[in-house]
Amino acid sequence: MKLKAFHAYDIRGHFGTDLTPDIAYKVAYFLPELLDTKRVLIGRDMRLSSPTLHEAVLAGLLDAGAEVWDLGLSTTPFVYYVTAKHGFKASIQITASHNPKEDNGLKISRELALPVGYDSGLSTIERWILEERPTPVAEERGSVRDFDVRAEYVAFLKSFKRDISNLKIGMDCSNGMASIFVHDIYGDQPLYLYDTLDGSFPNHEANPFQPENVVDLQKLVIAEKCDVGVIYDGDADRVMFIDETGRFIAPDLIIALLGEYFIKEKGQKGIVLQDIRSSKSVAEYLEPLGAEIAMWKVGRAFAAPRLRELDGVWGGEVAGHYYFRDFFYSDSGILAGIMVLGIVAKLKRKGVRLSEIIARIKHYENSGEINFRVENKKEAMDAVKKHFTDADQSQAFYDFDGYRVEFKDWWFNVRPSNTEPYLRFLCEATTLPLLEEKIAEARSVIEQFV
Repeated sequence: MKLKAFHAYDIRGHFGTDLTPDIAYKVAYFLPELLDTKRVLIGRDMRLSSPTLHEAVLAGLLDAGAEVWDLGLSTTPFVYYVTAKHGFKASIQITASHNPKEDNGLKISRELALPVGYDSGLSTIERWILEERPTPVAEERGSVRDFDVRAEYVAFLKSFKRDISNLKIGMDCSNGMASIFVHDIYGDQPLYLYDTLDGSFPNHEANPFQPENVVDLQKLVIAEKCDVGVIYDGDADRVMFIDETGRFIAPDLIIALLGEYFIKEKGQKGIVLQDIRSSKSVAEYLEPLGAEIAMWKVGRAFAAPRLRELDGVWGGEVAGHYYFRDFFYSDSGILAGIMVLGIVAKLKRKGVRLSEIIARIKHYENSGEINFRVENKKEAMDAVKKHFTDADQSQAFYDFDGYRVEFKDWWFNVRPSNTEPYLRFLCEATTLPLLEEKIAEARSVIEQFV
């Protein structure tokens, strides 16, 4: 038996059914034992259910005898920063990130802001809940204190800011948590959209990866002749960008763009981490600059520890997460935005527009992830691999997080969803006709298992 809200990366689901206050209480109660600490940091987003979950988490921690340090309303990266910077061995952020308004969740970290995923602790808490382990109130009930280090965090973020006075910026906060920091960082310079906290998400869902949620920002960028558009998700751990023509920039291409800051400006030619879905354009742009590309599994639960293990300089994912050695190997949408805006400003002074530098990076046609509802995911994956490798000679093969197989003029990744009965297929090719041909072939194979 499993609890529906427990996933590979975090605890997340529909509030009141998948994730109830009782489950949140028990997760919080058991966390000090799991991570062997009585000092726990907590924060929360602006979702309508977050105050209720906050009460449940607080009660669980206090009943377990924990000393609770409460950040209050917080972005998820703010929790990561304080966890690592101030030496906490456990933290909880109450958020469902980019999920719909009906959802909520818990993102749990341990010391150094390393993620606690299903394989690194969440499964143990799930088992304790299912076993109905008792939750007696500690002889000495815990205590709670408000912890206000917002000014320190803003100063840290602003230390990365460059002169962007020459830019006209459109910025969509999605009525999410980025709103609590962006005004302190940028003042009145950006043209803001939806920069007030509202957990009902009245304007659009806080998921910038869905095209319909970016439309308002695209209209703003075009109408106001902005140099760049920036859009954050609900808890501000992800960020995505629009060029001056209103075109959405594939998030993995931003991994390459960040080389303008880390390599060309800072001279840091170390390891760069990308996920298994990332465009070949990333490596082709960064390797001649002196970067070493490492590829790994999708998701913070895998990426953050891997970047730390490799002592990589930065990394990123197709989903718009960007990880930085200078940010405790964790991801921050706001920090990534600061760096990218600095790059855009510097390029503009040289007469180079954002669309032009992206065109220099991008060399392939890309399908984006295509989802197929498949129960027998492993069998379908194997069939796709066999179909293409029988027909052509592969040049590279990776078998973590599904399969990535590379050929002379194209490559594909097929991977199972960790949380849903979906198989995800993505491919990239040198030409659009070749891309369409390979998508059609893959579809014909996978649909045999639908």
